[in-house]
Amino acid sequence: MKQLTVILYNIRSTYNVGAILRTCDCLGVEQVIFTGYTPFLDKGLPHEQEKLRKQIHKTALGAEDTVAFSRAEIGAAIKNLKEQGFCVVALEQGEKSLNLADSPELPEKIALILGEEVHGIPNELLAQCDQLLEIPMLGQKESFNVSVATGIALWELTKSDLSGTRKHLRTPQ
Repeated sequence: MKQLTVILYNIRSTYNVGAILRTCDCLGVEQVIFTGYTPFLDKGLPHEQEKLRKQIHKTALGAEDTVAFSRAEIGAAIKNLKEQGFCVVALEQGEKSLNLADSPELPEKIALILGEEVHGIPNELLAQCDQLLEIPMLGQKESFNVSVATGIALWELTKSDLSGTRKHLRTPQ
């Protein structure tokens, strides 16, 4: 089973943060690291924290309480994860990015960096990554919403671990 860490770099929207936390819970991500100006649940004065928590909760639906998370400086987070044996992977289009549809071979310990909604991940951070992953697209747009892209990438990275797993079947009322 893969060990997954997700790093959120400069994600602006609390709704994207909440949706990503919910996806991380559903797909067994061990921890989420908030970096840059990504809204964090303990940032600011108590009334500001409460506002952030409510906004994140709107899409996280409780996953903010079930997924381990912390805040770190991005460079320190990358260095620390590499020292722990993680392959640091950026979800970003690039000349050397691997196509996720090709189910690339990746190690069991993966730290996935997700970048800012409009500009993505800066080149100086991409240079610190072990690999780039890209989601192929057929339409005119060049990218998915970051929370949607997270779901696609994490599904691809965990699907082999999900075979036969059906814990949350809904039963008819």
